[in-house]
Amino acid sequence: MGASLPLSLSLVAGKVTDSVTYGLLPAAARLAAERGLAVTLLTDRPERHAEVFDGPIVACDVTDYRAIVAASAARGREPAALFSNSDFLQAPAALAAAYFGLPAKDWKAATRTKDKALMRHHLAGVDPVFSADASRVPDGAPYPLVLKPREGVASEDVFLVHDAAELAARRAEIGRRRPDPLVAEEYLPGELHTLETLGDGHELRVLGSFRTRVSPPPHFIEERLEWAPPPPETGQVLAQLEALGVGFGACHTEFVVHEGRARLIEVNYRLIGDHCDFLMADLLGVPLFDLVLRVHLGERLPETEPAAGGHAVADVVMAERPGVLTAAPGAVELDDGPVRLSYRPQRPVGDRIELTRTNRDYLGTIRAIGPSAGEVEAAIARFRAAHAWTIA
Repeated sequence: MGASLPLSLSLVAGKVTDSVTYGLLPAAARLAAERGLAVTLLTDRPERHAEVFDGPIVACDVTDYRAIVAASAARGREPAALFSNSDFLQAPAALAAAYFGLPAKDWKAATRTKDKALMRHHLAGVDPVFSADASRVPDGAPYPLVLKPREGVASEDVFLVHDAAELAARRAEIGRRRPDPLVAEEYLPGELHTLETLGDGHELRVLGSFRTRVSPPPHFIEERLEWAPPPPETGQVLAQLEALGVGFGACHTEFVVHEGRARLIEVNYRLIGDHCDFLMADLLGVPLFDLVLRVHLGERLPETEPAAGGHAVADVVMAERPGVLTAAPGAVELDDGPVRLSYRPQRPVGDRIELTRTNRDYLGTIRAIGPSAGEVEAAIARFRAAHAWTIA
């Protein structure tokens, strides 16, 4: 009888992202070598991933936990861990992991956090927020409202509306682009923050927080994230996450603070994106992607908690007009005095830009870490002045 195949560290992915390609897959390779495992990527876009990953790729419908289970079992090697960093795939990945008896997120919590209507319903006794199906908003609703896709991402098709007529017009406009359900929620004023957490099933640890700058209404585009101490209201956020059942793996939570009250905007049950995960790893000086995968392999978080030193900013370069991107810098890593600066493009030269007024308009992200805010801001300004992003 031949030797049995090694267990697999399986990553479940949809579209190609830098977080998976340059963060999680290299981390998986390190852990696999350490433990004698194989790395497998399960995806419904095998051709795209094959352009950037040369390991085993299994094609399957990753939106269906049964397909993930069948694809994993058919290969003759049981998974030692089954993980996804996709917003849309948390529940199916959690269900598939549970089938194999692996450490995983609670699929019910993953479903609650992805579906904004379910999230509001579940939190109604903790922090009531007006929320309604956008096609059935009652008279007397507390305008202004935020209209958004029920399971949307990247600030896409999110609008502030001031009355029923504007709601109907925006709803019709969005409906021409996408068929999925929309919700209308109470507008929550305040300063926007994130909370980055990582749990191992025994402990939910706060890794840190960003203060977020967004574009003026009616759009809500994240333009800049600045590392900041978690606000005093963080305990309220943790209580709401506990009510949702969030406590395992990585989670990126967006919330506003207003008059001493923290109110959730949305919960993304995965790592923060748009290269802020790389920024956080560098700032904390920890192998963040390895830690995320280790908890899915059943390990506890290390006893020593990471502590950030210095100042960090993720500054977005936005498209300001539609057209073809004819000039832009490539990926850059450099030291500008005491500041470590990196730039990662998100749209290649030659790409046609359709202005969406969402995070899809990002051309790239400048990440900078330095001893002080002044030094970081000066380094970012110098980088912007030295490079051109041209749309013709």
